Order: sequence, then structure tokens, then C-alpha cells
Amino acid sequence: MICLTSTSCIATFCRNPWIFLSKSLLRYLSTSAPWGTTAERNVPSSKFLKQDTSASSTSTKPLPKHADVVIMGGGSLGCHTLYHLAKMGIADVVLLERDQLTSGTTWHTAGLLWQLRPSDTEIELLKHTRDVVSKDLGEETGLHTGWIENGGLFIASNKQRLDEYKRLMSLGKVYGIESFVLSPAETKDLYPLMNVDDLCGTLYVPTDGTMDPAGTCSTLARAATARGASVIENCPVTGIQVKVDHYGTRRVTGVETDCGTIQTTCVINCAGVWARALGEMAGVNVPLIGMRHAYVVTERIEGIRNMPNVRDHDSSVYLRLQGDALSVGGYEPNPNFWEEVSDKFAFSLFDLDWDVFTQLIEGAMNRIPALETTGVKSTVCGPESFTADHKPLMGEAPELRGYYLGCGFNSAGMMLGGGCGKELAHWVIHGRPEKDMYGYDIRRFHHSLTNNNRWIRERSHESYAKNYSVVFPYDEPLAGRNMRLDPLHQELLQQGCVFQERHGWERPGWFNPKGPAPILNYDYYGFYGNKRHEDYRYNQLLCDDYTFDFPPHHNQIKSECESCRNAAAVFDMSYFGKFYLLGPDAKKAADWLFTADVSVSSGKTMYTCMLNSRGGTESDLTVSPIESAPQGTALTPAFEGYRHWHADLRSDDTPLEAGLAFTCKLKTKIPFLGREMLEKQKAEGLFKRLLCFTVDEKVPMFGLEVIWRNGKVVGHIRRADFAFTLDKTIAYGYIRDPDGGVVTPDFVKRGEYSLERMGVSYPAKVHLKSPFDPNNKRVKGIYS
Repeated sequence: MICLTSTSCIATFCRNPWIFLSKSLLRYLSTSAPWGTTAERNVPSSKFLKQDTSASSTSTKPLPKHADVVIMGGGSLGCHTLYHLAKMGIADVVLLERDQLTSGTTWHTAGLLWQLRPSDTEIELLKHTRDVVSKDLGEETGLHTGWIENGGLFIASNKQRLDEYKRLMSLGKVYGIESFVLSPAETKDLYPLMNVDDLCGTLYVPTDGTMDPAGTCSTLARAATARGASVIENCPVTGIQVKVDHYGTRRVTGVETDCGTIQTTCVINCAGVWARALGEMAGVNVPLIGMRHAYVVTERIEGIRNMPNVRDHDSSVYLRLQGDALSVGGYEPNPNFWEEVSDKFAFSLFDLDWDVFTQLIEGAMNRIPALETTGVKSTVCGPESFTADHKPLMGEAPELRGYYLGCGFNSAGMMLGGGCGKELAHWVIHGRPEKDMYGYDIRRFHHSLTNNNRWIRERSHESYAKNYSVVFPYDEPLAGRNMRLDPLHQELLQQGCVFQERHGWERPGWFNPKGPAPILNYDYYGFYGNKRHEDYRYNQLLCDDYTFDFPPHHNQIKSECESCRNAAAVFDMSYFGKFYLLGPDAKKAADWLFTADVSVSSGKTMYTCMLNSRGGTESDLTVSPIESAPQGTALTPAFEGYRHWHADLRSDDTPLEAGLAFTCKLKTKIPFLGREMLEKQKAEGLFKRLLCFTVDEKVPMFGLEVIWRNGKVVGHIRRADFAFTLDKTIAYGYIRDPDGGVVTPDFVKRGEYSLERMGVSYPAKVHLKSPFDPNNKRVKGIYS
């Protein structure tokens, strides 16, 4: 950590001191600012305080010889997971912190909580964090976590950004989160100190707020220890004990520290930017990269108290209320990598690229002009961990049973900590989370990528650089591409194929009639000495797709769809997961795993599902009985290890809810995983049902639109697109009865529906069957 106390103004702070000679600068230099000359800029100043987080060799309390669960890391995720494990009845759990709670990446977090995200699951996770921090912990302990509900304000300087906010506002209605799209004038009334001259509008969420990292984590620890859990500080982990069982599976057996060894079969890596090093101790790949993140804290600003926190995404800056001052930070396109993974860290501000950080400060001054004459009280610089897809790393590592991850939170560990801590605790106890956490599951990455340093570094950099970018429906990464290519790749490329990346594979997306659009090596946006690509056709095609309207190649997609419908097409499915089930009990295993009766003759293919014990759909897939053959042939590819594949279905949806009852052998007496739950659900009725909607007006929809029934919100769209055969927008989403009743076909038919997109509702027609070929005749070869 670096702290600077001065009376300098923030404008002077960010300008070149030997060019901009103003009264403020002279006043700044008179306080012995560390960059008065070129020579002084090259060495750390004694005015800066470096934090040394090296742990002492004496823990705060004796280590137990055994624990059911050992958590490594005492930041937001570690403390939330400890709390939820204890609350779920696992008292024999120990949290080990190498120094003191929050001394890793949590100590310098801004502690902001924004409730609206472009993901229904994330909104639910954020809601749980807010409930824990603003209500539950206080009721349980009588302590204040530092929660302040001062609201949140998202700034839009262009139409696309405002469209994104309108999508968030609509989705928030499904979860009862009140938000308002404000005009520039209304924004000025709410926040008088703000410059609104260059705004299109803002999104205001009154119930957003901030948390105090230290207060939150210490209160979580207090609540957990009251239930029997243990927190041991000054106890760095030095090794993970592993054994190989009779089946050749590696399993955790213990945790080694400077202060002794704890025998355990379950460890959770919540070590933030140090998580990769703790993974290496156990032979577990943790694909994240440490970045250096900095912000400044201002002196007192007249009139700022009680103002909302601000995210000006287009200026890549955030403004966090801190009493009667502001914390000002952001995400630059060329962050400094944090290479040192050890027990110590200490940076100085000279490690940052001040030409870039200056742009963030200037963006803040443009938004809040009062900052021009406001003093800088302190500056903070610390590490943050970023991942390849800007999503956390959670769940059990495929390389080691009993080794769980709760790390890589991309600067969102405080706000996601409560929801993710609860899901991680449930994961450990029950073998799976309650919610659909596929987007966070470490198994979403192929093993050829998680140990590829180039891929990790490139993709993690891009996720940091695009932290505040608009989330468009069809965006693709530029980094870490061309990792897995199929034999037809070059031929498709020459035909103008615009590729998409899935599980490392380059798969066909659509075809550009103007010729090839090759994906070039990542140029880091021209930073770190790299030359930025010029006339990059693939990048330009992506940029053309950055819209919430129909993309420019909409008609090209139509032509391709019509060719598939009326002629013939070959689809490359290399990126799909493939499994080979063999052995004397293969038939018995198939009966138990698959919902359909797959007792068909060799060569036939059955569509079926695989469920979990709660009846949720882990996967929908096709099963083909084949003649025995040596493993590794074209039909029986070599097994690459356990992999978790996502199914547009989710693990919290049952086949009955999704309209896939026909895949379930419920009319037979053959037992299968999840059958009891399906039978129970069938008897009680469905409280959630997947429906198809069409909209006559030609309007683009992508998912997350609100479903209205008879004037009430009943759900949201999971997936939507334009159906060229129907010449209409088509959308699928689950609905519930807002009064808690069973969603029967009659309930569905009695409703009048509309779909809300960006605050505008469009009349919609509901379908209990597919609007095209509802009786499935065509798939059987019947075209009359």
C-alpha cells in the first residue's frame, strides 16, 4: 500500500509537473511531492509507506490436528465461505490466513455493490451478498458491517451504453430491484456536483451501496466462530498433502503450514492473487493473472456527502463515496502485471503507467469538476486477480478431488462474496451448488488451456482492459485465439468464415461474403511494446456487431439459414463433449444415467438428458449404441478427462419444466438418477414452465427481456433470436405464477403476454409447442 498525504489538488496530481506550472503545482511541490524532477520519479520516496504482508512464524492460536474443511485465505470469499459453512452446520472448519484477515487483495477493494448485472444468476448472487451484509450479520452479531446504502449511478455518454442500462433496468424488474433511467437534467438534480453536458442519460439504483472490507470480514469471522468455526491468522500454507486411491484418483489428505499440519479431505483455495501459487503446491491449474490496481482518495469535497456512488464506464472510472470525500479509480487498457507471487508484496506508484492513469483522473475531473481543486489525501495500489473470461474460478478442481476453488473475482470479490460463499459452501457439502454456476465452474475451461501461460496472460489482460466495456450479445475475444483448430479450419477460413471461440475451439459463426477474416495474434491493444494491428478485418467485423439492434450482416445470416433449410449443410461439432461408455456394466450404467430408454439397436441415436439427484438437467445429449471398438478410433475418441459441458438447459431446470418429458422413461419401471424427484414434481404440478413466444413486430431480442402476463412480471427470456422461417422474433423463457400457484397449460392459455425490451413492451403470442413443425413431422421425414 502507498499512502501520500498532501494538500495538492487532484488536477495537479495527474499533470506533468515540469510542464504545467500553476499555483496549485507550486503548492504541491512545496509539500515534497515525489515527482518534482525526472530523477525523483525513478526512485521510491520515503513519503510512501509500503505494506509488508509477510507472515510471522507464530500463528494466533494452535492448529487442530484434523478439520472437515480448511479454507486458505482470509479475504472476502474465505470469510463468506467460512460463515456459510458454519451456518449450514459444518462447525469443524478452519480458515487459515497467512497474515491478517483482508491483508491480501481485499484490503484495498473499493467495497462497492451494484445490484444490476447482465446475468440473472449474478443478480441473485449479489442480492444474497446485500442481504447478508446489510441485514443478516447485524441481526446475528449486533455488529455493524459498515454497509452504507447511498445508491448507485451508472453514466451513459452514448446511445449504446444507455441501451445497455435500459436492458439492466428491465431485468431488475424480475427481481424487484427498483431502478430509474434519468435524463441529464434529472441526473443534475440528483447529483448537483456532476457535469451532465456530455451525457445521454444515467441509470440510478437507490438501494446500491458500499461495504467496509475490514468490518464485513471481521463480522463474518465473528458470526462463524460463534458457531464453532476457527480462524487462525499468521499461518501461511506451505504444502498440500495428496494421496492416490485404488482407482488412480488424486485426493487431498492434509494441509501443511509453518505451524503444523491439519489432516483434512477438503480444502478451499480462496487466496486471491496468490491462488495460483497454492494451486501449484497441489498440481492444480488456477488460470488467473495478478494485475496492479490503483486509486486515489481525495480530501473533503463540499456537497459530496450522501451522493450516490458513480460508475462512468465510458471514461473507465468509478467514484466511491467515502464520507465527505471520494475514492477515484478505474481500469486502464494497459494494466501493470503483478509478477511476484510470494508472501510479500510492495509496489510504488512509479510502477504504474502514469500517462494512462492520468486519463482516468481527467475523466473523473470531467465528470465532477470540483475535483479540479480538490486535494489528494492518499493513493492506494494493490493486486487484483483477473481471469480469462472475466468470471470467477469456483468448484472442485478436475485434477484433485477435495480441492475447491473460490478465487479470480476480477475486482468483484466483495460484492459477489456472499452469494458465491453460500454456493461454494453448498458445493462442498452436497457436491454441487444450488444455483446454476456453470459460468463460474473451473471445469468450463479445457485442460489444454488452463496450463497454457500464453492463453492465460492474453485473455486475462483483455478481461481487465474490457472491464467497463459494453456487454454486447455477440462479442468474441481477440486474445488467446487459434488454440484448437479442426482439419477444416483453413478451408472454412478461405470461404470467409467468421469464427467464434468455444472451449478453445474455433467454430464457424457466419460467413463474410467479402472474403477471409483471419484472426491474428493478440496485439495487447498496442501496449507493452506491441504494434497494434491495422486494417484488422476480423476485429472490424466484431465492432460492426457491437449493437443491440440487428447487426449489419443480418441478411447474410438469413441467406445461410435459408440454405440450411432448403438445401444441405454440414455442421462442425468438434467442440461438443464426447464420452465413451464401455465395460460389462455399460448397459446398467446407461439405464441409470440417461432419462430415456436407450435399449435400441446399434447405430440408432436417442435424444436424452442426464439429471442430478434433484431432477435438474446436467446435460441434454444424444446416445448412440455402437459396436465395440478400440478406444481412440474416429467413433470412439480418446477420453480427455472429466469435463462439465453446459446445456442454451440449466442444472436448476427439470425436463418436465423444459417440455422434455418425452425424453424420460417414466412409463417404465427402470430406475434412473433423478426419477424420484421428477415423479414428485409430476404429482405436485409444475411451478415453473418453459414457454415459446413470438413477436410480430420486427424487433431484435437476445435474452434477459421481461415476460409480462396480464400486467404482472412472471419471468424473463433465457434466449431469443430472429426466426427467418417465421419472419418473427422468437424467444424462450420460464414463467411462474406470481401468486405461487401451479403453472398449468390452462394458466398459460388464459394470459395475455408482452415482452419488455429496454423499457418498451411488445405484444407477444405464447406457444405451448414449437410454432414451426409443432408435431415433429419433419424430423421424421414427413413434409406433407
